[in-house]
Amino acid sequence: MCGRFYGRPTEINGWVMDRLQKAFINSARAMSHLVRYEKAIQQELIILGLAIPVAAYIASSAATFLFLTGSLVFLLLVEVLNTGLERACDAVSRSFVKEIQIAKDCGSLAVLISIFLVGTIWLYVLARIIWPLST
Repeated sequence: MCGRFYGRPTEINGWVMDRLQKAFINSARAMSHLVRYEKAIQQELIILGLAIPVAAYIASSAATFLFLTGSLVFLLLVEVLNTGLERACDAVSRSFVKEIQIAKDCGSLAVLISIFLVGTIWLYVLARIIWPLST
């Protein structure tokens, strides 16, 4: 039924659960570090915390709420990846290397694009509240 794993479901489930547990521990360690030491992450978490009730209040539907809050979660995701990229680059070399500068600049660009996306979504929703479409 399950190919070569048939007959050993507890071993498979245990293996999967072990991997998930280790992934959760690693993720919690990363989040703990980011929350304590990374100003951009701290700021974005504060904004997300403030934006959730605002989005719940202004959203006309669940989909709108998900777009508003999801855009901020996406920004947080990009910021986490950018921070990881910067740390990896710093581990390779702290001296100036053109390729490392380009990699870090690309990470910063990704954050900037995400900020524009968040701003566009929030401005669109707010504009539809202020100037509703006439039907």
